[in-house]
Amino acid sequence: MQKRTLGNTDIEVSLVCLGTMTWGEQNSEAEAHAQMDYALSNGINFFDTAEMYPVPPRAETQGLTETYIGSWLQKRKCRQQLVLASKVSGASETMSYLRDGRPRLDRKNIEQALEASLKRLQTDYLDLYQLHWPDRHTNFFGKLGFHPEPDDQSTPIEETLEVLTNLIQSGKIRYAGISNETPWGAMQFLNIAQQKGLARIVSIQNPYSLLNRTFEIGLAEISHRESLGLLAYSPLGFGVLSGKYLHGRQPEGARLTLYERFSRYSNPQSLAATHSYVELAREHGLDPAQMALAYIHGRPFVTSTIIGATTLQQLQSNIASADIVLSDEILQSIEAIHVAHPNPCP
Repeated sequence: MQKRTLGNTDIEVSLVCLGTMTWGEQNSEAEAHAQMDYALSNGINFFDTAEMYPVPPRAETQGLTETYIGSWLQKRKCRQQLVLASKVSGASETMSYLRDGRPRLDRKNIEQALEASLKRLQTDYLDLYQLHWPDRHTNFFGKLGFHPEPDDQSTPIEETLEVLTNLIQSGKIRYAGISNETPWGAMQFLNIAQQKGLARIVSIQNPYSLLNRTFEIGLAEISHRESLGLLAYSPLGFGVLSGKYLHGRQPEGARLTLYERFSRYSNPQSLAATHSYVELAREHGLDPAQMALAYIHGRPFVTSTIIGATTLQQLQSNIASADIVLSDEILQSIEAIHVAHPNPCP
């Protein structure tokens, strides 16, 4: 398994990162443990989770994913072999069950969230602690257009960075990252850190796939020039790029069959693009999901591709994509499809 450097740190992370957000909802604790065993045995040293997982978020299941990881760590005693990342939730109108009902990226919330995550994970530190989404009103989670909010009462980025800096100094986290951020937000975090002598963010976790390449528009250059490597999530568009939802299919137990909230990944434009990508893969004797993942692995601004699976068979196939290098002919064909079907599910 290829390793890449995380930002401007001395941490080497596997090209494939094990995503965990189905554990506790679609996957049991035993299944989660089996996935972690397989991933570790195949060279994956990078696990990513979040305080709000599993997804879809519910008060009854919140924190189960971290709890499953914690019980596995206690059994395997392999904490030092891993780069463990989690995330703190920002402002939310729906997750009133988090902390005092008003999750924000201020000192009180971040410190409480981290302590709770460390307890569930049964560890005394995180290698990477990420801000799950911006605290301010902006466009993320499938929104392209930006519409200013007159009464935007967000936590100042400087305050958030001060808290993260203190947590690094205390040894509770090693590095900090951002997620679901915009180009403006990323540069604000970088500039304020430099101006105020605060901790510098080292990574950005945003969606990136053949169905959503909006990261390339403004953030790819920032990633390259600022050593802010992308941790690409939803690289298969919630499984759509495997082709399993084509022709009206709704596989039993599949995420988009179970949960309407992810319907943006299966709109008509997305399915039309997916049909072309699947045909291209099959023309070249490739598994469609593996081709889609191999494309993401090959982008120079990607540090690691976050892969989640509900079955061990899916995980095995997805991990194997790390060994695939796409030919120039396939890459040119992918660009042609992208021109015909640009970013159908942002």
